[in-house]
Amino acid sequence: MGESPDRSIRTAGAEEQEAERSTAKQAVDDTEATGTTKKSEPAAPTPTDSPTRTLRAPEPEPEEPVADDETRVLRAAVIEKAPETEPEDAAAEETGPEEPEEPESADDSETRLLRAAVIEKTPETEPEAAPEGEDEGEPAEPEAEAAEADANADDAADAEEPPADDETRLLRAAVIEKAPETETEAETDADSDALDEPAVAEADADADSDADSDADSDAADEPEEPEEPEADDGEEPPAPSAPPAPPAPRGIADDETRPMSALPPIPPPPGPRAPAVPSGVGGEAPARGVPAGATAVADSPETTVEAMEVLARLSARPMTPTRIALRRARLYGTLLVLLVLILGTVQELRPVPSPTLAQTTASSYAFNGGSLALDWPTKGQAAVSVPGLGLMGTSGSGNPVPLASVTKMMTAYVVLHDHPLKKGDQGPSITVDQGAVNDYNTGSKSGESVQKVTAGEQLTEYQALQMLMIPSANNIARLLGRWDAGTDAAFVQKMQATAARLGMTQSTYTDPSGLDATTRSNSGDQLKLATAAMADPVFREVVGTQSFNSPQNGLTPNTNTLVGHDGVIGIKTGTSTAALGNLVWAAQQSVGGVDQMIVGVTLSQPAIGGGPGQGILDQVLANSKKLVISAEQALQGHMMARKGDVVGYVDDGLGGRTPVVATQDVQVAGWSGLTVDVSLRPLGGQGIPHSAAAGTVVGELVVGSGATARTVPVALQSGLAAPGFGSKLTRLG
Repeated sequence: MGESPDRSIRTAGAEEQEAERSTAKQAVDDTEATGTTKKSEPAAPTPTDSPTRTLRAPEPEPEEPVADDETRVLRAAVIEKAPETEPEDAAAEETGPEEPEEPESADDSETRLLRAAVIEKTPETEPEAAPEGEDEGEPAEPEAEAAEADANADDAADAEEPPADDETRLLRAAVIEKAPETETEAETDADSDALDEPAVAEADADADSDADSDADSDAADEPEEPEEPEADDGEEPPAPSAPPAPPAPRGIADDETRPMSALPPIPPPPGPRAPAVPSGVGGEAPARGVPAGATAVADSPETTVEAMEVLARLSARPMTPTRIALRRARLYGTLLVLLVLILGTVQELRPVPSPTLAQTTASSYAFNGGSLALDWPTKGQAAVSVPGLGLMGTSGSGNPVPLASVTKMMTAYVVLHDHPLKKGDQGPSITVDQGAVNDYNTGSKSGESVQKVTAGEQLTEYQALQMLMIPSANNIARLLGRWDAGTDAAFVQKMQATAARLGMTQSTYTDPSGLDATTRSNSGDQLKLATAAMADPVFREVVGTQSFNSPQNGLTPNTNTLVGHDGVIGIKTGTSTAALGNLVWAAQQSVGGVDQMIVGVTLSQPAIGGGPGQGILDQVLANSKKLVISAEQALQGHMMARKGDVVGYVDDGLGGRTPVVATQDVQVAGWSGLTVDVSLRPLGGQGIPHSAAAGTVVGELVVGSGATARTVPVALQSGLAAPGFGSKLTRLG
């Protein structure tokens, strides 16, 4: 086990104490040499290495105590009573203790004499004093005397006023009869000693003191007035002694630590100290370690817990309603500020929502009037529609019928899909093979529609399309099929796949030219194909040509003689014995200053005679013309919004709205009984920016539905600003 901090401090001054004690002993020896009567000194301390010794900080050696009046009176009274014990005590005084480790008080022999005398004087108190008288007949063990000295020292240090022991009371009772005149003086001196005792005990409070140090402390508190000592019987008066030399430093094992060598039992920890009482108050002595007249201070806390409890008691104040309210306000205010900061940071860092377009104009318009009546053919089947607005009507059974050369519309659509052209481009070159030449030779003999070509001749894609769609050459249809897919059969598979993709469920394709009667469809399916094909500008340009210069064939007119008349802009004719007269047509009508396209199909129109204009081709053209004109007349328009009118706004998602306006007039075309949808959408699937300048086109107003619906661009009426911090902070979503 390691040494305690107090023991380490005391060890540091061990050598200095030993030196002081040696100096003091030398002074005493010098006094004896001059013949001065010497009191009995304790034996020199023997150093000891006992681990249980208690080391104290260096302190000056007290002078030889001077007997007070009471002691002298008691001595005189007892000496007269029991002189026979003096020689024995004197001999014991000269020989000293048997063991050097036990320091014996100078008055021990005399005390034993006094005890013996008092015992004879006051026999009635013998039972009470017997425990102390037991030590009179034999020397005490050093260990027992050391333990008794330590206990007496602890009692003297802890007591506020040391009480008189039994022996002292007996001595006082015995002497009262002998010297009554000294009673008052002795009591006065005893009271003085009792009052001065705590101050002396405080000097030794750092460790337990032995019996010798306690006796020295009592003697040091006596006034230093020279008194004439009363000589005992048989003794000469002591000569004046020289001034005492400075005390020698104590050795490693001094008077204080030597008794601890006997390893006495460890005393129990002291109990809680009583509160200090100022000197002179209520007749009580001051607390240990407090000088007379001073006010005692509360003990310092021994542990951290005690210190915290002291701080808590010092800082505790009564909680009034005002303080409670202020504390709550401060607490809730702090929490509110923290909450606002956290929410503000989160709201600022959260991504802002994407802006959206909202429409303020009407989302649809319904045309007034009854059901639509068109000039339908009496035979066959027909269908008319306005791309983007809807179907105007149909007639006939709608069953699949042979298409004849109308089939070439699918052939051209597939080629342009696989080899698209830009308007004005001629496209890649196509080498005429021998099969195209053979088909020309065979077809010309059987009355087919063919174009003269030469093997190895180079035709552009655009030229081949013209020869296919305008004069309806069968040999060029097969040539394009082989050029695109490698064989006629492979190309037919592509044709059928395209029909399925367009939703043409009633169509079957078996050859590229339509010469075979097995290629069949109805008016509804052909209306779908015509609408998709007319969306291609190159296709639309080719079928809208009235005539062209064909290589090796010269100027070649379009078989669709309606092109260029009554607003007709295409598409393709087809006639055969099996199919009769067929025509797919397209016309364009201006409604409210806006051109609106109309697409129609007329199938299975028979001839009405053998004369001019009575054939199947003449009949289909005539019947189709009447249908075109009636459809154009049925169209009417309505102004939904003019240029600059607000048609909606941009919503930034945080409450900000920026109006958008139409960049041109919004005209709705339709017919009686039709309801047209109007919607607002971003441009081409693009997102709306978070900030933009005024006039920026951010969307379009869609009139109608489908891919062919009419669109009107819309732009910002004012600048579009990104959401600010306030908008971000107050957003809820």
